Amino acid sequence: MIHGQSDRLASLAKKLRLPATSMALSFADAGGVLAYGPEGSSTYQRNALIVAKILEGADPGTLPVERPSKIQLVVNLKTAKTLDLDIPQSILLRADEVIR
Repeated sequence: MIHGQSDRLASLAKKLRLPATSMALSFADAGGVLAYGPEGSSTYQRNALIVAKILEGADPGTLPVERPSKIQLVVNLKTAKTLDLDIPQSILLRADEVIR
């Protein structure tokens, strides 16, 4: 539910001058300070495969629990500067994407 409201939530956080973060990567693109979470398309593909197994008759209780293999960090420097936040260089170096 929150993922679908990233634009709205990021806009509200900026308006209220709140340094907001999310695990939805689109949140940083929408104006949030940063996002740290799984890359969406691969997660959706894995979920679809699990659903397909269940629809084919697999017992959900016997399927292994999976976790994302790729976690990404996206930093929005433009929003950080608007909020007068200094993002440490160590965070910027670790970021998969920096929005300037």
